[in-house]
Amino acid sequence: MTASDSGARRHEERPAVDVLIPTYRRPTALAMTLAGLAGQSYDRLRIVISDQTEDDPLPSRSAEVEAVVRVLDASGRRVERHHHVPSRGMAEQRRFLLRRADAPYALFIDDDVLLEPDLVERLVAAIRRARCGFVGSALIGLSFRDDVRPREQAIEFWDGPVRPEWIRPGTAAWERHRLHNAANLLHLREELRPTEDRLYKVAWVGGCVLYDVDKLRASGGFSFWRQLPVRHSGEDVLAQLQVMGRYGGCGLFPSGAYHLEVPTTIAERRVDAPRVLVPSTRVRSAARRRQSARRSSPRSRHSPRASVR
Repeated sequence: MTASDSGARRHEERPAVDVLIPTYRRPTALAMTLAGLAGQSYDRLRIVISDQTEDDPLPSRSAEVEAVVRVLDASGRRVERHHHVPSRGMAEQRRFLLRRADAPYALFIDDDVLLEPDLVERLVAAIRRARCGFVGSALIGLSFRDDVRPREQAIEFWDGPVRPEWIRPGTAAWERHRLHNAANLLHLREELRPTEDRLYKVAWVGGCVLYDVDKLRASGGFSFWRQLPVRHSGEDVLAQLQVMGRYGGCGLFPSGAYHLEVPTTIAERRVDAPRVLVPSTRVRSAARRRQSARRSSPRSRHSPRASVR
């Protein structure tokens, strides 16, 4: 079978993962992000890019991006590009992308992330095994490789099923986010030398998160976008808190995602979504019902279930 035959066959298969990428004024970083997707061992992907750059030339149509898109298309990974303006904020941008997801899983990645070649395959295996709302691969900043921070390297592994958790800013569980600073996950990987993937407890995961699409939508997705001003941050965190409260969510260890560490395009961060909004009452009520049913069910109390590691 030739490469073109293989690519044509993959185009006919329904993708299992839609990769959703919001982008703004980053042609080179976007091309690098796409190059990481072109090298993935998991090939049942469709890639959807939403570009909110206001004027030409559009980064998503730059020469370097076009070159990688041709490689992706030749390997059967279809790329869909949208020019989505005017900007109404990142929450609305993510909502726009989520509405275009057709696959059972959606991988939200930022436009400045480089993935190890087997990461998507590992994320898919993890979420299928855990059956939770999301599994994230937190970003490692390699410019911090010599900046070892032992006080930020506390990690709590899930030794059983991933369960729903309600986490809020200012709580003890919120402090888990420090594990994702700098190159902490790299240093922890070098110290623990894991021989298999494990799942761990998170406050949230930034930059690279695989969602169960039905669970994300059932938790409200990014429908809260109208409650935020255009200039805001933390919309991905708030969506994860809602999913985590209803279905559970976790991080994948070791991580396989790297931050390109280019300057941010979101300079205004005074309005932080999880600090100004709370998960909807509907989501909280549904989560309480699920937890109550689980506790009262004899089957849930006595049925064995393998540990997720």
